[in-house]
Formats: sequence, C-alpha cells, structure tokens
Amino acid sequence: MRFGSALLRSGERLLDRVVCVLGAAFFAQAPEFFQQYLQRLGGHLDEARRQLQQFENVAVQSGITLEELATQTQASSEITVSRLGGVIQATIERVDALAQAQAALIDATVWSRPFVFVRTMDVDIARATGHFFKPAVPTTVEGLIYAFVGMLVALGLFQGLVRFPLWKWRQLRAQRATPVPVP
Repeated sequence: MRFGSALLRSGERLLDRVVCVLGAAFFAQAPEFFQQYLQRLGGHLDEARRQLQQFENVAVQSGITLEELATQTQASSEITVSRLGGVIQATIERVDALAQAQAALIDATVWSRPFVFVRTMDVDIARATGHFFKPAVPTTVEGLIYAFVGMLVALGLFQGLVRFPLWKWRQLRAQRATPVPVP
C-alpha cells in the first residue's frame, strides 16, 4: 500500500509539471495571436482606406466633400445610386472602426490587451486569424508574462479540479478504513 501511495504522489507531481508546461505553452501563444490578428487587421484597414480614397477622388473631381457625396448618392431616387451611397457610408464607418481597433490594440498594455481585444474584435478577422494561426515560441517579455500567467491558471485549475478532490477522496477513504474504537 505504501508503494502505491508513493507512486500516486509521484504521478501527481509529474502531472503538476505537465499541466504547468501545457498552460504556459497555451497562454504564451496569446501575444503571437494578437500579432497575427493585428497584421490581418492592418491589411483590412489598408484595403478599406484604399476604397475610401477612391470615393474621395470621385468627390474631389465632382467638387464636393466625401460626406456630401455619400449624402447625395443616398438621397438619389435611383435605387442603384442610393445603394452606392450606403456603400460609401459603410466604408467610412469601417475605416473608423478598424482604425480605432488597431490603435486600441497597439496602445494596450500587456495586462489590458486581452480585454481590449475582446472589446474591439472584428469576428471575421479573428476567425480568419484563428484559421491560419501559426504557433510560435515566445521570446518577448510579453510572451513570458503570458506563459507565467498560463502556468498559474493551469496549475490553479489542476489543483482545484483534480488534486483537491483526490485529496478529499483519500481523506474520506482513510476515515472509513480506520476502525471506530468501541467504548
């Protein structure tokens, strides 16, 4: 019985270490994901700005502002032209939203970046980033911080969901196995 207990404790210690490494490796991927997301976000922003520039060129050639072009085309009785006004307005809003999201992520601290990401995330860009995500070994301070936090989270979950229940189960089993003294 003593051998079995020692083997179980050794297994738990090994499992502790494995859980720590897995948690650290998983969380350490966050900065790389943010980096790849920012690259995709920047590409979408560049493309939206290029489209917006084309609309601005049309407005300048017509002697009006971009806002006037959007308003005039949306007010047109011609349905196709009216829809084009909606496209112009949507492009203006998309450039603003993408630029704000990019600036917020770039300016975010190590600790606030996950929350800023969730708050400003473009679901389609995040999905595409996840689809093409390439894991990397973190070599930055930010990567090490996320790895450490991941290790703590994984270890905490392991302790709370596995080790503590096992300890409690062993205690109850030991109590049942101990004979009750007869008075």
